[in-house]
Amino acid sequence: MNFYLLMLTFLAVNLDFFLMMLFLLKKYPFRSVLLAYLFGTLLLMVLSFLAGEILERFLPEWLLGILGFLPIYLAFRDDDEEAGEKTRRSPFWLVLTTYLSVCAGCNLALFLPALLGVDWLTFTWELLVIALLTVIIVFVLRFLAENKVLAILIDRFGEKLMKVCYILIGLYVLVDSGFLLHVLGLVKSML
Repeated sequence: MNFYLLMLTFLAVNLDFFLMMLFLLKKYPFRSVLLAYLFGTLLLMVLSFLAGEILERFLPEWLLGILGFLPIYLAFRDDDEEAGEKTRRSPFWLVLTTYLSVCAGCNLALFLPALLGVDWLTFTWELLVIALLTVIIVFVLRFLAENKVLAILIDRFGEKLMKVCYILIGLYVLVDSGFLLHVLGLVKSML
C-alpha cells in the first residue's frame, strides 16, 4: 500500500468533515471530540479492510478495481448531508454519531478500494499512521478553530478540493488494480 495514497484518501474523505469539526471543537470538550473522531475513523477503516478481505476471496483483483468508480461517483454526486443532534447524550457519542452519519458511506466507499490487497501487517501499520494523522489533525483543527479566515476559505474551496481528491483516488484504484488494462485487453481482443 502506498502510504501517500492512504493519507490522501484519509484527507479527501474527511475534508468536508473538518469544517464541521471546527464547530464541534468549539461546542464540546477537546478530549471527547478527539476520542470520538479517532474511534470512528479506525472503526470505518477496519470495516473497509474486512469487507475488502471478504471480496478478495471471491473475486479477482482486476474485477475489484471497479470499486475505483465509487470515489469518482462520490465526487460528482451533490449530496450535502448535515447531521443534527437528535438526543441528549455525552459529547463523545454526539461527535461519534455525527461523524458516522456524515462520513460512513464515503469512508467505506473510499477506503475499501484503497485497502484491497493489503496484508494484515501492512494494515496494522496503516491503522497506526491514520491514528497518528487523526490526532495531529484534531490538534491542528483545535488551533485553527480560532481562525475565521481559514473557516471561510474551507467553506468556499473545500468541496472542490475534496472532489478532485476523490477522482484521483478512484483513478489510482482503477489503474493499480489492473482493471483498466484488463478492459483495454478485452476491447483489443474484440477488434
